[in-house]
Parts: sequence; C-alpha cells; structure tokens
Amino acid sequence: MDYQKYFQNALAATRSIIHLDQETIDLILKELAVELLGQTEFILQQNQLDLDRMDTSDPKYDRLQLSAERIQGMAADLMSVSELPHPLGNLLVERTLPNGLQLSKIRVPIGVIGVIYESRPNVTLDVFALCFKTGNVVLLKGSSDAEYSNLALIKVIHQVLQAYGVSTSAAALLPAEREATAALLQATGFVDVIIPRGSQQLISYVREHSKIPVIETGAGIVHTYFDKSADLVKGKAIICNAKTRRVSVCNSLDCVLIQEDRLSDLPELFNPLKAQGVTVYADEQSYAALNAYYPAELLFKAEPEHFGTEFLSLKLAVKTVKDIHHALDHIAQFSSKHSEAIISEDQRSVDLFLRAVDAAAVYANASTAFTDGGQFGLGAEIGISTQKLHARGPMGLEELTSYKWLIRGDGQVR
Repeated sequence: MDYQKYFQNALAATRSIIHLDQETIDLILKELAVELLGQTEFILQQNQLDLDRMDTSDPKYDRLQLSAERIQGMAADLMSVSELPHPLGNLLVERTLPNGLQLSKIRVPIGVIGVIYESRPNVTLDVFALCFKTGNVVLLKGSSDAEYSNLALIKVIHQVLQAYGVSTSAAALLPAEREATAALLQATGFVDVIIPRGSQQLISYVREHSKIPVIETGAGIVHTYFDKSADLVKGKAIICNAKTRRVSVCNSLDCVLIQEDRLSDLPELFNPLKAQGVTVYADEQSYAALNAYYPAELLFKAEPEHFGTEFLSLKLAVKTVKDIHHALDHIAQFSSKHSEAIISEDQRSVDLFLRAVDAAAVYANASTAFTDGGQFGLGAEIGISTQKLHARGPMGLEELTSYKWLIRGDGQVR
C-alpha cells in the first residue's frame, strides 16, 4: 500500500482549505449535519456489520454501537461547532517596539493532524468538524473494529465536500490495517501532530513509536474521594452518575476513596450502585462494611491490580483512607491525570483538593461525567488531553490552533 499519497495529498490540501471563508466552512458543517440525518439508515446498516463481529460483552461494544439517537447527537454536535466563533486570525498579542516594528501574534492552523482511535465512529465526525473549522487537514486512522462504520461516515463527509468543490483530502480515512498506523507515525514532514484516542495500550504504543509530536488523550483512571464532611445525598447521586451514566467512556468512575469515619454510610452510599448491578472490589475495611448489605455475587475483596485500573464496565474499586492527605497520596500514585473529584462540605478540604490534585479536570461536589467538550461549551472535542504541553483537558477549537508572529516594518534593519 502506498501511504505516501495520503500524506502528500493531505499536505497539499492545507494550502487550499486555508483560503475557505468562514461562512463556507459553517455552511458545509450544517449541510453535513443534514446529510448525516438523511443517511441514518445507511450508516446504521454499516455499523451493524461491525457490531456483528464484536462480542457484546466487550467493553468497546457500547463505544462502537450507533443508534438513530446517537446519530442525531452527532448531527447536533456538528451544528454546535458550526455556530461557534472562528478562532483563526484571533489577535493574541499586539505591540509596537521602540524601533517602530509592529508585532502581532495571531491564531493559525496546526496543519496536518493525524488521529488514531479505537471503536468510536462518532470520533470521525467530531474530529473532522473541529479540524475543518480550524483550517486543519485530518488523517483519520480508525480501528478494524469500526471499519464499515468509519467508511460510511467518511463517504458522507466526502459527498458534502465535493458538493462545495472542496478537496476530499481535507479529511482522509487511512486503511484499517495496522501497517497504516506505523506509516502514519513515521510521516515526518507531512504530519504535524498525532492524537491517539483509545486504551492506555494504544496511547503507549503511539508515544513509543511516533517520530511526530504526540498529544496524549483518553485513558482515564478516575477517583472520587468521599470526605469526612461529605453530604450523603449528594454522594449517592454523584457516585452513581459518575459510574453508571455510560461505563465505556474515559470519564467514568473507577475508584471510590472513603474516609474511614464514614464507613458506616458505605452501604447507603452504594445502594444506587447495587440497583445498577455494579461489581465492587473492596479493600478489607470497606469489604467488612459492605459484606452484610451488598449482594455477595457483586462484592469481592480487592486485589492490588484493582487499584489503578480503568474498568470501562460496571465494575468499581473502593479504598478506605485515613484522611484527605491519604486520599491525595492514593490519587497521586494511581491517577492517569484525567478527572478526579472530592465530595465534601468542608471548604478547606475542597480548596486543598482542588489545589493539590494534578489532573486535567478536578471537581468538587459534582460528577466526573461532565469532563466532555460539549459539556464545557466547546461544541465537541477531539479528545481529552491528559498531558500539560500545548493542551490539557477537553480539546476544542482553540486547542487545535497554533500561532505565528506578524511583524510589520518600514525599512528597519538590525
């Protein structure tokens, strides 16, 4: 397979889409939303071909599965992105030097963005919309699990681009084969940044093998600390929502840390989880507190590997801690720096937690399920960055731009 043509065409496309005016970009995104809804039946048929190849017990099954409702949500996200302000050309800095040189710093596209992702066909639309709105070209590398779904979605994208006379190389889907991933990671001189979305295994592989800068996203080992002063009613709702709203996403709760003085409240705190059939892996103290109240078939003694695990299913670890400092130590050891939360009515504890926890999103008395580009008002997201350089947290339009300096003079020399 000659992957070089994909890379050459992508680089060439950066020079053409930069000339698209903002009105045309927004019209294309709105037309894509309409076309997506119009081709719902076709997309679902292709998605079913992928679903038929996957075990329904696989944690990735939920991520892979599309429905008419989810397609409506994808179309709504496209409309939201079309209505957001355009970041390109925004003036970040402006000054005049003593020698008369006029300096300005403005937002510009990054260039060619490679996105490698697993079993989530909605990423195809989200990534295209955000990259297209910011003048970036995108090279998409989906997994073989979602091959038919991604092919269907890129077909719809290309139909709309062609209708507006825009190069389809603005969004290219690489073949599903693994060799395409290796080629993309080596495409120096063509691709400016790689963004992996998926398991920790995928992210680690990309980081270790890429010759191109990588922005790490996705893997979430998420904790919620139930403090000594925590409100039980709030805690029940927050923990249940964070764990069960959608178990296959990266902001789903993996471990509850409970202050030892509140162990007697643990059965009541976990009542909603029991109703949802959540399997609990409990340390010695929390196991003793739950043993007579939680279903035996759903309660197990925790092993060391249960702490620091991203479950992506109806499973949850629980750890007893002496105080907030013990909780902070545990989070520092096991967190993936994605999303962490405290439930507490003590403002000093809240302030300490918010200040001390090193993560992209840190919550007080709210569910970690809110770590999402749409919920943060970004319209959609290309991923949730768990690193610190360039971008952190949900990556929307601004995070897909770089900047350049413009210098205007009148004959000055140095």
